[in-house]
Amino acid sequence: MVLVLLVGGLVWTSWDRHDSTMPVGDLDGWRQTFTEDFQEDVPLGSFPGAPYEEKWTGYQGFTDTSGEGRYETAHVVSVQDGILDMYLRTEDGTPLVAAPVPLVSGSWGGQLYGRFEVRFRADPVTGYKTAWLLWPDSDEWADGEVDFPEGPLDGEFYAANLCVGEPGTFCYRSEDLATFTSWHTAAIEWTPAGVTFYLDGEEVGHSDESPSKPMHWVLQTETDHGEPPASSSGHVEIDWVTIYEMTPDHPDAEQTAS
Repeated sequence: MVLVLLVGGLVWTSWDRHDSTMPVGDLDGWRQTFTEDFQEDVPLGSFPGAPYEEKWTGYQGFTDTSGEGRYETAHVVSVQDGILDMYLRTEDGTPLVAAPVPLVSGSWGGQLYGRFEVRFRADPVTGYKTAWLLWPDSDEWADGEVDFPEGPLDGEFYAANLCVGEPGTFCYRSEDLATFTSWHTAAIEWTPAGVTFYLDGEEVGHSDESPSKPMHWVLQTETDHGEPPASSSGHVEIDWVTIYEMTPDHPDAEQTAS
């Protein structure tokens, strides 16, 4: 089902959570620059492979935020039947995690403002979490961080915007929003006027704080603040991903970023 809403002078299109159709085409104020609905299979251990090497990369060979997991995107990610699958597990005593990164026009980073949307679900895997985020191209935490969805896979996820110039400090954190076990569509809209979060077509949060330097989107999936049980394993699934850039006619385009 497609629902068209008039929000702040913009025509905004949302897709019912039960409808797996990837949105294709521009929106008022947004030009679509990236789409991916995973139509070609890639076996576990081979990602991105020839089908995706020009559109995807990922963290590889270093520890995650907790220091307990190791990013092995190539060995964790596969694609089958239109779904990107992250198979989280422990091998040889090391939790294996992944952080796929979409490449807009073949490039990592370089985007200032945008709309980022993903359809996803996950098993309730104890000891693992998502921290899907916009991260500064500068790799300087003080330049900001936007997270959605973030939370433990066996719990609920939330949206957050960290304060520019204050690493680790929340300028905004939503309430816990939903569990991972059902399909959801999450979207971040980042403009000079702030950051707005949508879940399944409904606005669920907004922050007036806005990062003002280029960022890139990372589907960072990692251990949850420590070592997970060795027996803990399961899957994070992504149906589709889209990215948009803000156009000059967007109502927020002439505002000065804070």
